[in-house]
Amino acid sequence: MIRYLKEGKSQEEISLSNQNVKEIVENILADIESRGDAAIAEYSAKFDKWTPKSFKMSKSDIQACYDQVDEQAQNDIRWAQEQIRNFAQIQRDSMLDVEVETLPGVTLGHKHIPVSSVGCYIPGGKYPMVASAHMSVLTAKVAGVDRVIAAAPPFNGKPAPAIVVAMDMAGADEIYCLGGVQAIAAMALGTETIDGVDMLVGPGNAFVAEAKRQLFGRVGIDLFAGPTETLVIADDTVDGELCAADLLGQAEHGTNSPAVLLTNSETLARDTMAEVERQLTILPTADVASVAWADYGQVIVCDSYDEMVEVADKLAFEHVQVMTRDPDYFKDNMSNFGAQFLGPETNVSYGDKCIGTNHTLPTLKAARYTGGLWVGKFIKTCTYQKITEEASVLVGGYCSRLCALEGFAGHKEQADIRLRRYG
Repeated sequence: MIRYLKEGKSQEEISLSNQNVKEIVENILADIESRGDAAIAEYSAKFDKWTPKSFKMSKSDIQACYDQVDEQAQNDIRWAQEQIRNFAQIQRDSMLDVEVETLPGVTLGHKHIPVSSVGCYIPGGKYPMVASAHMSVLTAKVAGVDRVIAAAPPFNGKPAPAIVVAMDMAGADEIYCLGGVQAIAAMALGTETIDGVDMLVGPGNAFVAEAKRQLFGRVGIDLFAGPTETLVIADDTVDGELCAADLLGQAEHGTNSPAVLLTNSETLARDTMAEVERQLTILPTADVASVAWADYGQVIVCDSYDEMVEVADKLAFEHVQVMTRDPDYFKDNMSNFGAQFLGPETNVSYGDKCIGTNHTLPTLKAARYTGGLWVGKFIKTCTYQKITEEASVLVGGYCSRLCALEGFAGHKEQADIRLRRYG
């Protein structure tokens, strides 16, 4: 039996908030498309109090950021990027072009072609999200994208030095200190001074996510992203302190970030709830995490692993931390998740920052139909065909009859003219 010891906000409350965001973003995008750079500058001044002569950072601007980041931090960024680049390259190497003769004289194939240009958004208004530069810019470069531009908002009234360093180390071709919907619109639509791109990637707040959603189709996007989600699946092999740390460690992302404990131990469930309250008294980011826990936190108790898998797949959460006697049971049996973190030794923060897997992952149940950002998201798999005259006669006969079956006279003639010439 599935029991809820704690529930979060209703879907109706969440939907009402989303509608307000939708209308605001629609108006901003229309204004930016109409007025270009002038509108970009006005929204930057309004939302970020940022009015530079140019949003594009020069080489000297970038060097000034390096000068503000100490050697240890730069080395840490390099180490994280080595891990992410290595795993991304392994993934790219697994994607093979194909060419095969499927019938005598019929050659079919596909090629993996990188997207030409990509815009990467790196959030940084509340926290300077250095890791997002690795996950987007670096992964696009490993995929072979020719032009990668990156934008991040100002932090404390100026470009965030560590983010700029990370974007530059990752290989960004252009770097902009520009945030929010205005950054997304500038990269997607282009302005008088910013050339638009073919694809947008990167996480962001509700307004950034909605801007990407509304622009999808005019440009490609990585994911329909929502608030960070974390699901902790645990049994009595771990304690409430560890579970609470893993829940609050992700709840601090935002006041609307769901954090859920799923367990078959009611004792652990109640211990975790008590431990959450204790840790909130000492956590420096409790002002955010406490609201997320109060409004979106859940505690769910099941009787068996099977029930836990059932609930987990219905939630289809972004992050799934598994701390049970047999974590591989959930790896082998779960179908819907962004990324799993198996065993108490690992955790979501490792994936978020540096272990090598990508942290841009599906939310809002999108894990039912897609995985997260990886090199493959930046690559178009395009097919081709080539056949001999003899094979054209063979295929053409079938094609002609099938076109007639559907009533497509023009299609039929494309086959018939070849039957007459080569038959």
